[in-house]
Amino acid sequence: MLQVAAYCRVSTDHEDQIHSLENQKRYFEEYIQGNPLWQLTKIYADEGITGTSVQKRQAFQQMIRDAQRGCFKLLLTKEISRFARNTLDSIYYTRLLKQWGVGIIFLRDNINTLDPDAELRLTILSSIAQEESRKTSDRVKWGQKRRMEQGVVFGRSMLGYDVKDGQLFVNEEGARIVRLIFHLFVTEGKGTHTIAKELQQAGVPTYHGLAQWSNTAVLRALRNEKYCGDLIQKKTYTPDYLTHQKRKNLGEEPLVILHDHHPPIISRALWQQAQEELKRRGQQARQRQSRYSCRYCFSGKLYCGFCGSPFVCRRDLRKDGEVHLSWRCREASCHGRMRLNGQGDASGCLCRQISHQVLLEVMAQLLSALEPFQQNIDGALRSLWSADKKEQSSASWQQPSSPTAALLSKRRLRLLEAYLDGEVPLEDYRTLSQRYEQELQRLETARKQKSVPPAGQPLSSELISTARELLQGRLQKESFYQALLDRITVYDRFRMDVYLKGMDQPLHITLISSSANTPP
Repeated sequence: MLQVAAYCRVSTDHEDQIHSLENQKRYFEEYIQGNPLWQLTKIYADEGITGTSVQKRQAFQQMIRDAQRGCFKLLLTKEISRFARNTLDSIYYTRLLKQWGVGIIFLRDNINTLDPDAELRLTILSSIAQEESRKTSDRVKWGQKRRMEQGVVFGRSMLGYDVKDGQLFVNEEGARIVRLIFHLFVTEGKGTHTIAKELQQAGVPTYHGLAQWSNTAVLRALRNEKYCGDLIQKKTYTPDYLTHQKRKNLGEEPLVILHDHHPPIISRALWQQAQEELKRRGQQARQRQSRYSCRYCFSGKLYCGFCGSPFVCRRDLRKDGEVHLSWRCREASCHGRMRLNGQGDASGCLCRQISHQVLLEVMAQLLSALEPFQQNIDGALRSLWSADKKEQSSASWQQPSSPTAALLSKRRLRLLEAYLDGEVPLEDYRTLSQRYEQELQRLETARKQKSVPPAGQPLSSELISTARELLQGRLQKESFYQALLDRITVYDRFRMDVYLKGMDQPLHITLISSSANTPP
């Protein structure tokens, strides 16, 4: 007997579609059992899954795997649109199944893929099915946009609002947190990291009930226009109806903007103040970043010896997955200057790139050849020790520094909520808030003083051992080099001047071997 399987699919999980799926299963069972030469192996069914892509259809994928194992030799399906609305998918999988000796019969379209002219007819009908999917997608998008213009909300509930039947309703418990975030940011001038830390210390849960807050969640709340009563939709769009992948709308499609759409949680003036403050702080951050970045130990400390421009770091991913760091002169004109002066060759400007690893080796060899400058080494080691402690505690930076600090944070939060609710006068709020702030600063100062050994205090044997390894070149520690290094002037891959902190004269470095300096 011939082993026969069937495949059916409905595109939505509505009740009427579920009944349709059950009807399809029943039909295939009766149809296959009615043929005495056929034996039913399995009915594969996908529920509420689109037909334009087969990647998310689990039953379809299982059917392909079973066909490869030889579980059946004939597949029945209702029509081409139930099998796949993508022309390429239809042709690819029918060819693949035919290669494994499995034929497909599309009952309504009267196509058997084992027939000689089956692929021609399949291509034509699949193209028609794909075009119908495109038209359906356009109709759905048109209808959704019209409903958006009428004020229907397409989205999920969020902090401060519940979405029910396409409308936004204020959730007072979340609204109190939203008002608190805007007050801390605008009125008290605190940053997003600080706000997240205080919310976590005070035990305020996130919208999803989690205990851990992030600055990203705070920033997302500050930028959300819904809190002042406005509604902006179509922030994302779907460029391809076949893949259904969403992309951020950067002007490709017009936004749907409705002012005073729903009851606000904060005033429009406060929301506008928050946006202006975000813009101002963003500009300051970009200005600081444009000067130099301290991400690596040589950030802001490498300069071109010909044009004086700073070096910038470049990250390259090798074939083996390893990340390679290199530094090059930021000014492209530096290349021309060197070649005009005869200090470059046809392969390019030697000054424009130097390996990060080479610089580390230069620092290690340099320190191993120097008599230790005790004052500089002592300060660098203390900075190294502080950096290591900071790295060790970075995973738990948001945890309360002490039970007392956590208690003060909760008290200050309750005080602020009472003030926002009108239960505490402004003068009393300012007095108590200032008292809490001073006490928290005192606790934080005391904690920091315990983390770094003060100047003059003898270094531990562990630090002394570390210093010996650093100075002998057996250990490389970027935080140590950053604390000890003032700047490096690079002339090319082989010549550079190194300035250490506290030294007026540079150390002239000439590299003999060039194998390690050749960029990948």
